[in-house]
Amino acid sequence: MGKLHTEITDEQQAFIERQQIFFVGTAATEGSVNISPKGIDSFRVINPNRVAWLNLTGSGNETSAHVQLNPRMTIMFCAFEGQPLILRLYGQARVLHQQDKDWQKYFDLFPDHPGTRQIFVVDIERTQNSCGKAVPLYDYVAQREGLLSFAERRGQQGIEEYWEQTNQTSLDGFPTNIVKRSGIEKK
Repeated sequence: MGKLHTEITDEQQAFIERQQIFFVGTAATEGSVNISPKGIDSFRVINPNRVAWLNLTGSGNETSAHVQLNPRMTIMFCAFEGQPLILRLYGQARVLHQQDKDWQKYFDLFPDHPGTRQIFVVDIERTQNSCGKAVPLYDYVAQREGLLSFAERRGQQGIEEYWEQTNQTSLDGFPTNIVKRSGIEKK
């Protein structure tokens, strides 16, 4: 079963801060379940019951569409080095776009990465540690630079055009509201 907590413990926070990758799980009430791997310097523990993570522009925008319909989110960290451990954070998420009131408050917590798309703020209801003894050992080499290079080459206007073309709906056709909530003028 694993050990449950009602907040992020100091030990769990230290584990989170050492990780180079995390996974985000979301789903609307119907349609596909989405699990996204995340990396780069994009995760912060705000307090024992709140985290935030910076979402960079990618090929899809499933997480945003799902959270706007159903705020449940699970975030999972796995120890790929050292002692085995899986840590899951369960909570209620909200998505912030650049025009939203709390955007700057959370944006200032992260490096200014090119291609920044949204910030997810998650109120943590419980955490779960489990053994992770079946997770293979891997050696961390480096973060990949491809996503940041993609955004840098496009520039802000190119990123906004990309959002208009590819990030406005989920695979299941749910709206992401990225154009409307980011203040992009329709051409």
